[in-house]
Amino acid sequence: MSKISPAPEVDWSAYRFPAEWEKHEATFLAWPHNAETWPGLLEPVQETYLEIIRALIPGEKVFLLAKDCEAAEVIQQRLKKAKIQSPNLQILTIPSDDAWVRDSGPIFMLRRDSGKPRRIAHDFIFNSWGRKYGPWDKDDVIPVAACRMTDTPCIPHDFVLEGGSLDTDGMGTLLTTEQCLLNPNRNSSHDRKAIEERLQQWLGIQKIIWLNDGLEGDDTDGHIDDITRFIAPGVVAAVVEPDTKDANHAPLQENLKRLRHAHDSRGNPLKVIELPMPPRSDGPHHRNPASHANFYIGNAAVLVPVFQSPTDSIVLDLLRPYFPGREVVGIDCQALVAGLGAIHCITQQMPAIV
Repeated sequence: MSKISPAPEVDWSAYRFPAEWEKHEATFLAWPHNAETWPGLLEPVQETYLEIIRALIPGEKVFLLAKDCEAAEVIQQRLKKAKIQSPNLQILTIPSDDAWVRDSGPIFMLRRDSGKPRRIAHDFIFNSWGRKYGPWDKDDVIPVAACRMTDTPCIPHDFVLEGGSLDTDGMGTLLTTEQCLLNPNRNSSHDRKAIEERLQQWLGIQKIIWLNDGLEGDDTDGHIDDITRFIAPGVVAAVVEPDTKDANHAPLQENLKRLRHAHDSRGNPLKVIELPMPPRSDGPHHRNPASHANFYIGNAAVLVPVFQSPTDSIVLDLLRPYFPGREVVGIDCQALVAGLGAIHCITQQMPAIV
């Protein structure tokens, strides 16, 4: 569906795209219900969600989207059975086609000064990663409903963009990939320069670091959140595949090369922490895009996908020094990633107004 251009009275220079490690007011999740996404695995995926919710609610609110009133009642029973009860957990009845709220949900901005509104959200077009899976009309309007329920101004754009294709240091530097943002199945009428101008305008970005391709099996066309993430100002965690025969080896080496030559918005070179890729796994669709980089940084915990792999403990130990005061928790994502995404793909943070 097409959306109108942003209201001209919005001065986007007054806002910035905050880093994920900045304080959240809440995390959005959409309860998984699409059996076609996880053939034969919906029950273990829902159990994974319960584990994620349990890990998040000590540190922040969780807004859990239920597709209808009947689903909300079923979810309540599941939560009660799992003994998950907290004033930080709220079920919102918002229709959805699938659970990937990182890509279908609102993208929040914070005001740089004390003016109003202090927090605002972008409502970009969601077209199911280049019209791959239908229907997606309910997912495309999640930002409007979510922002209405949280009293957040929501600005629509006639532009396709997914949250999983972006990662920021909160200081004007953006990580993304050419495979995704320059793909003609997103914004075919925009060239690289036009896309850069819009990202700079709407997200308050001064420096875009373009990586090349993403992982084999990633149906999002190379989302950044599976391959490289900011973990601190000037520091990125990037996945690497040492097996030269693996299809991921060459593109990840190219990305690593680009990162080692890149500078952030302040002109500083990046420190690169290499995260090993887990062993290959195949699911009901094709190769799973299993990656430890698809972690989510919550207020009290960093939730890291693990796969009962020898790389699990290595990655957890590599990340812990960068998150003092937060528990770095491994979440078994063997079932979840069979739907071609993991923890970051199903979460979307609403930053706190500090």
